[in-house]
Amino acid sequence: MAFRAPIRGDAMSNERIKMMIKPEAVALLLLAGSASAQSHLDRVMQSKTLTVCTTGDYKPYTYLRPDGGYEGIDISLAQSLAKTLGAEVKWVATTWKTLTADFTGKQCDIALGGVSVTLKRQQTAWFASPLDSDGKIPLVRCADKNKYRTIKQLNKPAVRLIEPAGGTNEAFAHAFLPQAKLTLFHDNVTIFQQLVDKKADVMITDASEALYQQKRYPQLCAINAEKPLQYGEKAWMLPRDDISWKMYVDQWLHLGQANGEYQQIVGQWLATKG
Repeated sequence: MAFRAPIRGDAMSNERIKMMIKPEAVALLLLAGSASAQSHLDRVMQSKTLTVCTTGDYKPYTYLRPDGGYEGIDISLAQSLAKTLGAEVKWVATTWKTLTADFTGKQCDIALGGVSVTLKRQQTAWFASPLDSDGKIPLVRCADKNKYRTIKQLNKPAVRLIEPAGGTNEAFAHAFLPQAKLTLFHDNVTIFQQLVDKKADVMITDASEALYQQKRYPQLCAINAEKPLQYGEKAWMLPRDDISWKMYVDQWLHLGQANGEYQQIVGQWLATKG
């Protein structure tokens, strides 16, 4: 087939197309480009403020002390991240039931504090690289540790479940233990005393929390922590579609794990985890 040289009409058509792009359209394209460039990374560095949503009721990750200060694994990590950006942390209180809505509505840069990765949350937010793998297990009185180990043993009308309102623990109970008697409790700090006082039999929670709480309450035992009933991961929630911010947080976390800072912070709370 013979090569066809460009005809004059081709060049003229290209010129007409260029002329049809109105100045208003060019301005909109430039505006969109500048808006997308303004990531949370830029905003944090400019404002010197890292805005963090957290529940403050989930040891060892986040806890609001009576004096108004926060402490925990994720709290210390957030302060470390803020330091790399020359910023201070602004804490925004939330609950497990309103976590996602507060995260987007209050324009937090991060939501953290033992947050479990779920596909439902992924629909409206991104997650940083996972901090740790975890999973749902029963926390029970040690005297009953052989009674409540499997789904079959737990999913019975005589079993009294107690869970925080909202969040993944309640979701697990509805999905896998519909026959059990479920009570929703609105204080995730004192909920464990309900088990000790025999006002409930079982709390389904993450293995990390169960292991931590059994040290605080010798009467309670974490069941099958190495073989959870459901696999899970913990990670920080990030604003969706902000790739620059996610890449920075992921790189900071990677370096912290490589140089030992992450392990040092975790060790302050879970030094005897096993």
